[in-house]
Amino acid sequence: MRAIVCREYGTPDDLVLDELPNPTAGPGQVVVRVRAAAVNYPDVLMIAGKYQIKVPPPFSPGSEMAGEVLAVGEGVDYRAGDRVSATTFVGSFAEQAVVDARGLTRIPDGVDYADAAAFGVTNRTAYYTLRTVAPVKPGDWVVVLGAGGGVGLAAVDIAVLMGAKVIAAASGPEKLEVCRQRGAAEVVDYDREDLKARLKEITSEAGAQIVVDPVGGAYSEPALRALGRGGKFVTLGYAAGEIPKIPLNLVLLKGITLQGMEIRTFMIDYPEQMARDDAELAQLFAEGKLRPYLGARFPLEDAAAALRYVADRKAIGKVVIDVG
Repeated sequence: MRAIVCREYGTPDDLVLDELPNPTAGPGQVVVRVRAAAVNYPDVLMIAGKYQIKVPPPFSPGSEMAGEVLAVGEGVDYRAGDRVSATTFVGSFAEQAVVDARGLTRIPDGVDYADAAAFGVTNRTAYYTLRTVAPVKPGDWVVVLGAGGGVGLAAVDIAVLMGAKVIAAASGPEKLEVCRQRGAAEVVDYDREDLKARLKEITSEAGAQIVVDPVGGAYSEPALRALGRGGKFVTLGYAAGEIPKIPLNLVLLKGITLQGMEIRTFMIDYPEQMARDDAELAQLFAEGKLRPYLGARFPLEDAAAALRYVADRKAIGKVVIDVG
């Protein structure tokens, strides 16, 4: 089978397309014929050896996939031909992948592989945030930073669905126009406008109730300053490449709650809420009320270009690799 391989930590340009032996399924495992895989910013960190958990090379990157079951191991309740999606740590940028059967999800009828591959990580991150960590009420002002990216646009979709008034903050008119199309009430180009001033202007000085921040860097503090009393700021990641230093006096004076949400540990900290959130999210996906925005697609041999596209903050919504 063909697979993208990280032989040593480095940049996307250091990846190679290689021929590897076809995998086999052990007990509790399934071999998936991968049809589509989604690219996420942590994939860039993973191949650079900068993610919180390091995978020793060589490995095939990619944490989201969709395809059909090829073979099953002992004790698995799936059959060859079943259409499934999966979230894995690595291994999705390959024509075949071995997956723990407990991590599989059946793809609803009428949903294509690209949508199924691109839905899981970003929408779960956004849904856990807005359903459990910082519960949204109808009419809340919700600020989404990095609103044109995968997690950001998923947060826009979900907050709109929950009845919030969304302020989408992103860079450039193309990203902001997509946010408008997805239901954002207001948009702010934070590369060209004063983010704090615009947020306060939009919310009539009362401030926003929630800030969702998957970006970090220079945008975090002005968004925090635009929160109203008792507001909630949720940090999800640092796609801008810089971990911000937050003045804690702002938290003190406004009674703000500052909280992190990391999808890997959410299941440990909130197992009951995760089960509820996953069930609700799956229902919304099956009913067609939530779908990922696919901003770009690449063939498997151009996986390095797909990762660079995400790393350079060019992506709008999700980037998908069409495996075959």
